[in-house]
Amino acid sequence: MSRPLSRSSPLIQLVSRLHVYIGLLVGPFILVAALSGLAYVASPALEGWVYQDMLQGTEHGDAQQLSAQIAAAQQHLDTTASPDAVRPAPAPGDTTRVMFSAPRLGPSQHNAVFVDPVTLDVTGQTTVYGTSGVLPLRTQLDLLHRQLLLGDVGRLYSELAASWLWVMALGGVALWLTRRRALRQTRGPRRLAHRHALLGSVLTLGLLLFSATGLTWSQWAGSNIAELRHAWGWGTPGVTTALNASGYTHHDEHADHQGSSTPSGAPTLPLADYDRALQSARHAGLEAGHLELTPPSAPQQAWRVAEIDRRWPTQVDQVALDPHSMAVVDQTDFATFPLAAKLTRWGIDLHMGVLFGVVNQLVLGLIASGIIVLIVWGYTLWWRRIRSTSAQPFPLLAEPWRLLPLRSKCGVAVIAVALGVALPVLGVSLAALVVVDALRWYVKQRRTARHLDSHPPIQ
Repeated sequence: MSRPLSRSSPLIQLVSRLHVYIGLLVGPFILVAALSGLAYVASPALEGWVYQDMLQGTEHGDAQQLSAQIAAAQQHLDTTASPDAVRPAPAPGDTTRVMFSAPRLGPSQHNAVFVDPVTLDVTGQTTVYGTSGVLPLRTQLDLLHRQLLLGDVGRLYSELAASWLWVMALGGVALWLTRRRALRQTRGPRRLAHRHALLGSVLTLGLLLFSATGLTWSQWAGSNIAELRHAWGWGTPGVTTALNASGYTHHDEHADHQGSSTPSGAPTLPLADYDRALQSARHAGLEAGHLELTPPSAPQQAWRVAEIDRRWPTQVDQVALDPHSMAVVDQTDFATFPLAAKLTRWGIDLHMGVLFGVVNQLVLGLIASGIIVLIVWGYTLWWRRIRSTSAQPFPLLAEPWRLLPLRSKCGVAVIAVALGVALPVLGVSLAALVVVDALRWYVKQRRTARHLDSHPPIQ
């Protein structure tokens, strides 16, 4: 039986120094992600307050036909074009959202007109983003969190943070397990190290959740994860709207957080068809208050009606309807989804703070705040250490690496290469770190050799 690793183990020393590197070099990116994520978590409440007049309609009274509400939106825009999608008012006092395409908008944006279903008054008009239909304030916070408003280039920051966050978390737990007795006995300023380790261990599950779900949204690792899920049959089922096709398509669970590509230029349809589609979907068992109706985008295409309630219990069933008879030609039920698909859906909704509503948002806010505190404490510990001792600001990884047994070196190298292939941003950044560390070690060895040459030991 192998002995448990101790503080002096070369492997633990390697983990410790890598933990320092992650905190110092990747910590700022994780800090920005936590701060922007904290703002995003508060966005639902802010959105409801800022756009209150637009989102609230008449609470009492009978709602008009959906076709009449759409006609009111068309009249407001002075257009006869069919909307790309319609979201009926989910509850009394809410407004119906009628979404149109427009040349000036991006591929994931729609011009949404909000209609009071009782009075048919238009309460507002604005641009909404993605399949979640978030309003401008939340859209900007979302883009700030994901890519710092820099486009695809900015997505590298969030992928870098998500790629290293789980490594930092698990490394911190390993260090705490080997040093917990010594940390408990620290006093005075060194007590901060114990609090840092304890808080990191408490937040581990949340950090792993943020990292895993964040990676599924990422540009490089996300595509690898999608291919892996598809190969293992873990994709999320979705209805097919091609009338001549059969089988399931796979729905993008991340569309709420990254936009969608709803085709524009849909054929003009009788407004009464929206009433028929809504009625058929209700008869097919779609009971959620939050629904989205998407008309056919081309000939030989079906209607798609989907539940979009991500709260608990999750309601995301879908039906595809024949555009002539409104008969159901395809249907998916969340209850029959594979467990992996359900876990993916729930994990993403937890990350976005919608699964359990306000409770979910409060927990995410606490975790994000904890990450901020962890990073501040980590920098404080590092600064105190280099000021009070002769320790290097950036300790070399090469020193404990050279002390590892050959078998351990091979194991670490295989794991690092595998992770680098699966998570390219982690792999590239780790390779750069190793190269710089090797150069620093080489320079240090040369300086030591020159010093010994000029100051030979006394015999």
